[in-house]
Amino acid sequence: MRPATNGYRADDLRGFREVQQLAYACAESVAARLVPGVTEREAARMQREWLRERGVRDWFHLPFAWFGDRTAFAGFKSPLQFFPTNRRLEPGMPFILDMAPIHRGRTADIGYSGCLGPHPLHERLLADLLDHRELILARVRERRPLREIYQEVERLMIRQGYANRHRAYPFGVIAHKVDRVPERRWSPTVLGFGTNALRGLARDALHGHRDGWSPLWSPYRFSDHPPRPGLWAVEPHLGFRGTGAKFEELLVVTDSRDPEESAFWLDDDLPHVRREHKEAQAA
Repeated sequence: MRPATNGYRADDLRGFREVQQLAYACAESVAARLVPGVTEREAARMQREWLRERGVRDWFHLPFAWFGDRTAFAGFKSPLQFFPTNRRLEPGMPFILDMAPIHRGRTADIGYSGCLGPHPLHERLLADLLDHRELILARVRERRPLREIYQEVERLMIRQGYANRHRAYPFGVIAHKVDRVPERRWSPTVLGFGTNALRGLARDALHGHRDGWSPLWSPYRFSDHPPRPGLWAVEPHLGFRGTGAKFEELLVVTDSRDPEESAFWLDDDLPHVRREHKEAQAA
């Protein structure tokens, strides 16, 4: 584990890595159990139960699941449309599992894209997403303004032939800041979001507004500043007609002057990264 110079010790980062690994293990376990006829609500409940059995009691947000054209947020016009529905999974249908557990005071926010059977277009989307992972890291290390990086990511999506589906998220965000969360016995949620984590995000928003930065990475003017040191949950989301795919993982930004230490992905041992390595070895 690399040392960090932005207020996080190595054991802090190790803790964030462990909860991110836990979330991805949940996604892979639930994905392996999905069969035709399962609904989005059932898939979301499977994620909640799996994580609660392993000690998770708090959330940045409760698990989501999107099936079919809902992976591309087709027709989404209201935040309520993000919540799981009774849409049933069918053979050949893409799906996304998205969860943000908090465990031992550390937050993860992950997105896992899969498909119930072969789907060449979906495979292409997954492969092309890795170009965005490389681009984002390179530009953050150059200390480009977040708004500028957002625009470059969107231009790459257009060149690839896709639509930017993270534009459909609230404020069009591609990422948001996460931090430690005090452990409490009672951890309520409001509209699916944990109040403990939201309080921290609100504090960041208040301090950032005063100091000229935002904890939300968006295409708007309030994100027109260099990357702020800390942990960012980054989620580029591609869409092509009724098919969508994304990943979401933690990016560490530090105040180091060494480019390689100034920003790095918290963990390269993740499903979408392992998939790329396997394809490269096969080629």
